[in-house]
Amino acid sequence: MSFTITLRQAPTRLAPRLPELTKASFRSTAPIRAFHQSSRQSNFFTSRATATSTLLRTTPKNAFANQSRTYMQPTPAPAVDSGSTLRRLLTGGAIFGGTLIAINAVFNRETREDGGMPPFERSYLNSTFLHTGLGIGIIGLTARQMVQSGFVYRIMVTNPWVVAIGGLALSFGTMLGTRAIDPDNYVPKYALWTAFNATQAAFIAPLVAFAPGALIARAGLYTIAMMGSISFVGATAKQEKYMYIGGPLLAGAAIVAVSGLAPLVIPATAARTLALTENIWLYGGLAVFGGFTLYDVQKILYHARMAERGIIKKDPVNESISLELDFLNIFIRMVQILMMQQNRKK
Repeated sequence: MSFTITLRQAPTRLAPRLPELTKASFRSTAPIRAFHQSSRQSNFFTSRATATSTLLRTTPKNAFANQSRTYMQPTPAPAVDSGSTLRRLLTGGAIFGGTLIAINAVFNRETREDGGMPPFERSYLNSTFLHTGLGIGIIGLTARQMVQSGFVYRIMVTNPWVVAIGGLALSFGTMLGTRAIDPDNYVPKYALWTAFNATQAAFIAPLVAFAPGALIARAGLYTIAMMGSISFVGATAKQEKYMYIGGPLLAGAAIVAVSGLAPLVIPATAARTLALTENIWLYGGLAVFGGFTLYDVQKILYHARMAERGIIKKDPVNESISLELDFLNIFIRMVQILMMQQNRKK
């Protein structure tokens, strides 16, 4: 009887102590599982977002630092084809030589009868070409400096009429001042000549700012080739053979100037008329200023003979101004023609 009572009272005695035993067991096993065991969790019901976040937490931050990919991959530098460059140089030389021979054959059938160019004329012509090259160099460097300093953009945002009228006034003023100063008075003459070149640089600086550099170089080479061939014809032609073309060239220059101002008067709806005036401005201007180059070279030789006789003073600075204006007018039209061709290819 007593044995039976003991068995029946055992659960009764353990029941009040069950919470204490449970807490003690949790206190003794929790640290052991935290530091020495990794509980395996079932991934069957784990969401995709949870798995991704777990992967991001366990992955080091610099794990993909060396594996980053961008959409702007650096393009490899184009290989320079020496064969194509040589081919272009040969083609340009052939064009220049063929143009020189053709112009000489057409316009220079009657050569000089005095056995060639005398030394004084050759020296005077070389000095004039030297001043022309120096003036073109000053214009190019000044225009580049104007673009880099932002002076061109400040000019463009101002009133265009003020800039145009003021620029023309400065250009004509410095040109006439340079021509009026005696050639023996070096300092003011060269100072005004430099100022004249600076005003011409201000006119072509916007064109240099927006045209590509390669196109500018091509236009310069074409201009040098054209003026060089025409100057050769003028230098080796018969004395004063082309001096009579000054009047017709002046009339042609007036027509070219009027065609350049036509877009200010003709409405935009007259597309054919505007296209005609543009062709007169471009191609007619090339013909007119090419003729002026021929005329100016013969005029320089004529002035050289007069200076040798003591009639006038030797003044290569004044002679170079005419050739500089011829160069700039041909160069501007070359740039415009090449830009039009480039836009048609796009």
